[in-house]
Amino acid sequence: MNRRVAHLLTRLYPRAWRERYGEEFEALLQNDRGDLHTSANVFWSALCEHTFPTQGGNMDRQINSFGTIIKRPSAFLPVAMSLTALTLVLVHIAIFGAAREADEGTTAHLWQILMAGQMPVLAFFAIKWLPRAPKQTMFVLALQAGAILASLAPVLLLNL
Repeated sequence: MNRRVAHLLTRLYPRAWRERYGEEFEALLQNDRGDLHTSANVFWSALCEHTFPTQGGNMDRQINSFGTIIKRPSAFLPVAMSLTALTLVLVHIAIFGAAREADEGTTAHLWQILMAGQMPVLAFFAIKWLPRAPKQTMFVLALQAGAILASLAPVLLLNL
């Protein structure tokens, strides 16, 4: 493969990946025949590396840090669900007022689904991460509990 093409294909990867593997990978590409299939494969792999990075890039980074754990779907999804439920209640109050209705309505049902639906995700998160990183997991669980309480507050205080 042409040296310039190999360099351009290597540049598609994230910086941390290139710092660790780039020189070897570029040499490997230069020794390859350089057909369209190889280029498409490298392009796809670079895209996947941006989406789901390998854990090798920066060896000094702590894998179980709070910032890394909160990015896990099982960590941020319950927080997002609680904040969505809170937003639903606040929008409902802004539009219809805080008066209690005879029929619960769509907003109440969506709120209940969001609040109940996050419980299995919370359980999964706690079971998976408490043994691995207890301190960071407790911080995430405290954040999730705060989001739940924020969503519960208007409902309980206004008797909705």
